[in-house]
Amino acid sequence: MNIASLKAASSATTDRAVSGSQMDKVVERRGLSRNVKIAIGAGAVLVLASLFWWFMPGAGSQTVTKNRLTISTVQTGRFEDFIPLRAKVTPLLTVYIDSIEGGRVDKVLVEDGTDVVAGQPIAMLSNAELQLSTLARQTEVEQQINNMRSQELALSQTRLANERAILDAQLALTTARRQYEREAPLAAKGYVSGKQFNDTTDNYQYQQRRLAVLQRSQASDERLQSGQLDQQKASMKSMSAGLGIARTNLDALNLKAPVTGKLSGFSIQIGQSLQRGERIGQIDSPGRNKLQAGVDEFYLGRVQVNQSASVDWNGKTFRAQVMKIYPQVQNGQFQVDLQFLGDEPQGVQRGQTLQAKLTLGDPAPAKLIPNGAFYNESGGAYVFVVAPDGNTAVKRRVRLGRRNPDFIEVLDGLDAGERVITSPYTGFADKDRLDLSNAKE
Repeated sequence: MNIASLKAASSATTDRAVSGSQMDKVVERRGLSRNVKIAIGAGAVLVLASLFWWFMPGAGSQTVTKNRLTISTVQTGRFEDFIPLRAKVTPLLTVYIDSIEGGRVDKVLVEDGTDVVAGQPIAMLSNAELQLSTLARQTEVEQQINNMRSQELALSQTRLANERAILDAQLALTTARRQYEREAPLAAKGYVSGKQFNDTTDNYQYQQRRLAVLQRSQASDERLQSGQLDQQKASMKSMSAGLGIARTNLDALNLKAPVTGKLSGFSIQIGQSLQRGERIGQIDSPGRNKLQAGVDEFYLGRVQVNQSASVDWNGKTFRAQVMKIYPQVQNGQFQVDLQFLGDEPQGVQRGQTLQAKLTLGDPAPAKLIPNGAFYNESGGAYVFVVAPDGNTAVKRRVRLGRRNPDFIEVLDGLDAGERVITSPYTGFADKDRLDLSNAKE
């Protein structure tokens, strides 16, 4: 084909395309419909969501590695109800020495740590104000005694004067009566004048009235003066008692040991001024000791006076019992005093710490789980029980009873042979199920 013919063909083809007299037919492509595509997409999303839900931990579950847990087995045995104590050796009896009256230290007669006997002088004080006050009280008492003696003397003199006056009145009355009795029959016969007999009668009646007045006056004087004397006696008695107290306080300036024992905490110096009631030392009972121990407040309602305890020392066991309970709780503990029954450990020093065991109840058969830190978070209300395959642990409500340092008594909710988590529940205490993993974190 030559060039001219090719150009002609090309021109004819161009003319046909431009004219649009004949259109190319659209070829229809085959593929998935729009509805099918939507269905496939929805199915893929559903599958992904199902896989995510299957492998995602639930809201009440958590994955925990086994190597951070302590798993223990529930077992049967005898539960020993006791608590261990760290007890400090202290004197059985301590008597404190206080300065009854303040004063200046003049003499110190013994040294700290000395063994003293009851009544032994240990120091001497001086107090000029107290001495002057005692002298003033003594003077008042002596004046009161003098006043009372003067009153007694005046009462005695008044009694004598009244008695003399009554004797004179009685004598005058007797004379007047005799005169009246002699003149009465004579006057009736006319041998005595009427005037004379009237004078005799008047004198006789006067002496009767005079004697009665003197007797009433004597009784009144006796009553009044006796009352005054009794008041003075009572006042003197009260003042004497006050004087006795003042003398006792004055004598208290000479400090003495109240009991026999070892003197401690006694560090006063000559010239030192002591205040009234100031503590200057103490005396500890010789030989006899007791133990003071702190007990967890959890056992406050279970510790009772006279409960038994034991102390191990140098391979020997010594018996003791609770002597006193101090219910005040400080720093989560309350204090108890233990007293030895029988012999005491030899060679222990006051202030030394001993290991003691306080028995709260008799041993009894029970289901037991080891005591662990889980109790602090669960309060004994629930535990995580490990499944037989060891891959999961489920929270279960239980009822736990007594506990000692080694075991906790199981009352309900667990069977022997089951395994529980006894390590702390920190981080998953609010979960209901644990997935246990062997992988290390």
